[in-house]
Amino acid sequence: MTGSAHQNALALETSPYLLQHADNPVDWQPWGAEALERARREDKPILLSIGYSACHWCHVMAHESFEDESTARVMNDLYINIKVDREERPDIDKIYQTAHQILSRRPGGWPLTVILSPDDQAPFFAGTYFPDAPRHGMPSFRQVLVGAERLYRERREEIRRQNASLVDALCDLDKASPGDEERSLSVEPLKAARAALVRSHDSRHGGFGGAPKFPHPNQIERLMRDCASLRFGSGSDTETDADTALSMARFSLSKMCLGGLYDHAGGGFYRYTVDEMWMIPHFEKMLYDNGPLLEITSQMYRMTGDALFAHTARRTAAWAMREMQSPKGGFWSTLDADSQGEEGRFYLWTPQEVRSIVPDDEYIALAPRFGLDRPPNFESSRWHLHAYSSIEEVAGQIGLSETESEARIDRALSRLFEARSKRVYPGRDEKVIASWNGLMIKGMAVAGRILGSQAMIDSASRAVDFIRKSMWIDGRLHATYKDGRARFNAYLDDHACLIDGILALLAARWSAEDLAFAVELAEAMLARFEDRESGGFYFTSNDHERLMHRPRPTMDDALPAGNSVAAIVLGRLGNLLGEMRYLRAAKRTLIAAREGLEKFPQAHTSLLIALEEYLNPPEIVVIRSADGTEGEASLEKWRLRANSGYAPYRMTLAIPADARDLPALLAERKARGDSPVAYRCEGRTCDAPITSFEEFDACLSKTEIGEKI
Repeated sequence: MTGSAHQNALALETSPYLLQHADNPVDWQPWGAEALERARREDKPILLSIGYSACHWCHVMAHESFEDESTARVMNDLYINIKVDREERPDIDKIYQTAHQILSRRPGGWPLTVILSPDDQAPFFAGTYFPDAPRHGMPSFRQVLVGAERLYRERREEIRRQNASLVDALCDLDKASPGDEERSLSVEPLKAARAALVRSHDSRHGGFGGAPKFPHPNQIERLMRDCASLRFGSGSDTETDADTALSMARFSLSKMCLGGLYDHAGGGFYRYTVDEMWMIPHFEKMLYDNGPLLEITSQMYRMTGDALFAHTARRTAAWAMREMQSPKGGFWSTLDADSQGEEGRFYLWTPQEVRSIVPDDEYIALAPRFGLDRPPNFESSRWHLHAYSSIEEVAGQIGLSETESEARIDRALSRLFEARSKRVYPGRDEKVIASWNGLMIKGMAVAGRILGSQAMIDSASRAVDFIRKSMWIDGRLHATYKDGRARFNAYLDDHACLIDGILALLAARWSAEDLAFAVELAEAMLARFEDRESGGFYFTSNDHERLMHRPRPTMDDALPAGNSVAAIVLGRLGNLLGEMRYLRAAKRTLIAAREGLEKFPQAHTSLLIALEEYLNPPEIVVIRSADGTEGEASLEKWRLRANSGYAPYRMTLAIPADARDLPALLAERKARGDSPVAYRCEGRTCDAPITSFEEFDACLSKTEIGEKI
């Protein structure tokens, strides 16, 4: 069925990615019962194409093949053609990305091109981008279409056997470890992960592994947490190991902040760089990268006092609030890599163009800093800003102080930003995704707390309010929101990441309504996603559409694994509220994932946080204020002290004296007299209430490192 003579069925969708294909001559269908039944009825294989709106190679393949009338005829004659936005349907994407890796023995990506049997939707062929003509040893897309359809007609029994083996392989990947609760969980995966990160660290350019280079903020965070735990360890090697962990994390993050991965004119990070030097990015900007990167740049500033990280965090937060937050409060998803049909066009410069914008006294500092005095680093004789020289080197070259040199560079970048704002902007996917919002809420709340920015905290609060009002409907969370419609049953990641964001926001400012929302989400997660037999959580709810496989991921990919974040937040909520069901679920998740965690710890860096906080329960600090205005001022003083220094395992709630109807253990943390009182616990072991600020300060100093800023 098509929407009109010139549009296909995608015209009725809300996804910007699907709408990009509504005018294709391909008879595209959205994933759903109608398209799947048609494939069975007509006995046609399914051509499943998965991508997203900001994907450059998705645009290329669309232009070369999906907009071509002759290719479309082949597709329509031989296949039932289904388009999926991987941001709306990560459940479908996870299954077929994993299947691609099994079938082709190499990583997948987008666009993902998969051909499915119509009876069981099992894939018998998988690839990514295919060109319109044979190139670089790749067949043309039309050759793939014809060959795969012939394979389906002529070798059905072989395909059925392969499909059965593939389904078995998918199930084996997600199989829970034997539930031996007597076998204790240990610190060994933490040590093994640190050793693996040391081996893969790029000591010349920073980061881990070679090109293409992704920021992997969870790996940076792992090393930062290792440093903190080692500093409070014992033994002659712990201080050296702590310094090594911090050095790798700081060096890698600084290279990302100074390189072309970061947008020096407008703030925010791109998806990845195509080279090992962090110079030339793939120019799309994703909310799910920038939330965690905002968090760790702020935390690195707290840990080291290095102004580079504070500067980067402030500008990243400003970009997110300016360009990615809707007037209603939710954060949008992505900015395209392309502008006017060309990748990176919005962000690139020529020296002549820059000279026409920036006065000479600023250009002499800007040019050596960002390589405008060097050969072009991008195609067509254009430059992408990448910090080649330090401020100290620039100052020495032009004979000015470092302070004045940096000021001139900042003024020049502001001029470039204003000039760039008049260009044609990249496309923006104005879809609100619950899980990605959870990541940005956490990043914004942590940055606001550390940098003392009420605007950032308010930004995070507005996003939570939007999701609660627009995407939490009749006790059920929805995964996406676009054009006034909340759609799709939310996934595990949506619940877990949103709880994580809310807990970070509660540490920045108290809200009984937000805590209640976090508890509701936790209860929904346990009721709808938990594997009560083996432990851990499925990616989809127990009443979700039945697909060929129900994954239960524990390894991180572009996002932290939902099982990992679920175990972290249930552990923290369990300790905060004294809720043993949450603590048992967190432990069972770790036990279910133990085999993978022990074999490949570096692929489970988020789950390692849950393991770490199981072995050494987090520090929970609840501060209650005295009555009146002076009490509120004192409460803020104590809250600020609790959040100074780097203590990643500490969670602080500063609760006013007049707060009522507190849940569970929090109700026992009562206000007292004329001064604040602090209740500090590690797991189920609590100190005596603290009423002296000096005693409070001394107590906290024992469990934190870094600069008290």
